[in-house]
Amino acid sequence: MERSKQKQMNQNENETDAAINGHFDGRVKVPGWSAGGAAGTPSTVPSSSVMESWREERTRSLEDNEMSLPSIAAAYTTILRGLGEDPQRQGLLKTPWRAATAMQFFTKGYQEKIIDVLNDAIFDEDHDEMVIVKDIDMFSMCEHHLVPIFGRVHIGYLPNKRVLGLSKLARIVEIYSRRLQVQERLTKQIAVAITEALQPAGVGVVIEATHMCMVMRGVQKMNSKTVTSTMLGVFREDPKTRDEFLSLIRS
Repeated sequence: MERSKQKQMNQNENETDAAINGHFDGRVKVPGWSAGGAAGTPSTVPSSSVMESWREERTRSLEDNEMSLPSIAAAYTTILRGLGEDPQRQGLLKTPWRAATAMQFFTKGYQEKIIDVLNDAIFDEDHDEMVIVKDIDMFSMCEHHLVPIFGRVHIGYLPNKRVLGLSKLARIVEIYSRRLQVQERLTKQIAVAITEALQPAGVGVVIEATHMCMVMRGVQKMNSKTVTSTMLGVFREDPKTRDEFLSLIRS
């Protein structure tokens, strides 16, 4: 009975970890790739069936935008009144609609799917040296306070016979950052998406960002930055590979 209970607990932990991008409905054992296990031990990467689940990622359409715009604008009108403002004064007459359309743009990542970005941009290539794209501009929205997060993203991966069009790395950042986010989750989502697409030997993602919820309110520390990283595969297992990546993004 105790063994069965422990087995169920382990399964639940795996499912929680696997759901970081909202999918992972099938996984296969592949030696040499690890999301956190000991070096040299087989870990798991998504099977091809997971790739199909990317088609389910979009949670908002253009039609949804049109239908929800009036209610979002009305909510902003209520907010203005709650702040002690007059929504009918000249300077604020169109503000609720402007704010509503702006918020839809800030969160346009909900309208996009990874499969649309990567479907025609994965190429067979016999290249086994590190690929790095650094200083990718990132703009997001803090899901706790609905204020901006902005900074830079650095991505590196070690190909395993397949490479990704370089601009697509920036597109992956754009899709996940243009949602309500916390920086820790955003970092891991980017790394996991690249791993799902390419099944490389390893992936490293580092984000340096400023959170306006720390700058404009709360502790009000103007120069504070938050740095998060996700290292998968050999980037986690091999200190030399990880150090090379970190050295190159700092140079």
